[in-house]
Amino acid sequence: MTAHDSAILARPVAVGGAALAALAVLGFSFSFPATVWALDGFGPWTATGLRGVLAAVIAGTCLAVRRVPLPRRADLPGLLVVAAGCVVGFPLLTTFALQSSSTAHSAVVIGLLPLATAACSALRTGARLPRAFWWAAVAGAAAVLAFSLQQSAGRPGPADACLLAALLLCAAGYAEGGRLARRMPGWQVIAWAVVAALPATASTLALALPAEPVRLSAHALAGMAYLAAVSQFGGFVVWYRGMAAIGVPRASQLQLAQPLLTLGWAVLVLGERLPAAAPVTALAVLVCIAVTQRAGR
Repeated sequence: MTAHDSAILARPVAVGGAALAALAVLGFSFSFPATVWALDGFGPWTATGLRGVLAAVIAGTCLAVRRVPLPRRADLPGLLVVAAGCVVGFPLLTTFALQSSSTAHSAVVIGLLPLATAACSALRTGARLPRAFWWAAVAGAAAVLAFSLQQSAGRPGPADACLLAALLLCAAGYAEGGRLARRMPGWQVIAWAVVAALPATASTLALALPAEPVRLSAHALAGMAYLAAVSQFGGFVVWYRGMAAIGVPRASQLQLAQPLLTLGWAVLVLGERLPAAAPVTALAVLVCIAVTQRAGR
């Protein structure tokens, strides 16, 4: 096979990987509105524990049906990082943030997540990326950050500490999961991660359920179902597969569009007003995505 033939074969893989990553971003973009729905009926600790337990049931069933062998011992530390960052830390901290912060303001964590993920991946793997990639990534993150801060009148609230900690934990989980997905199927990465987190999520649920009031409603049940099936498991299946195909840095930059998608859901589903700066920010984000995708190849 010639180098030209290899390049032709690589293009469909890259296109397919980008499509999978974009599909995951679309799924993740509804996570904050779904969390707001879930908080209508569940407390923050209960919501976090329940989504993790339900996701573990789904993941465990898939692993059992497919008769997947236990992961290698060398992969366990990485799976624990994914569990701590993406299954426990990020859901819990963002749920607390959404109790006192609007969906628009909380979206700042998603705006900064691509840059943090690319940085964690570069530090973890020692990869060197072009300056154009970093400049575009920083510009895109800055545009989303400025937009979110403008919506909150530039006054950081108590939820900001939760959002920052959630950002760092999730970025580490994304980067480590993307690395693991290069040698094991992406769905197994998140499946084993939610199973590994089951002792923590089940204990949280057992302690929180008697202490926090539960008010079942259609919104609460729908939000919880979405968080467990999509935000905590299904979205990661295609996300890690996309990361494995096109690389962690390039896949992470597609997530720059997630805050704008989340704002769109907030308007359509939660009835929030569309900020006037949204179209300008959307254009800036799309330009940055185009630059990072080109520079990251």
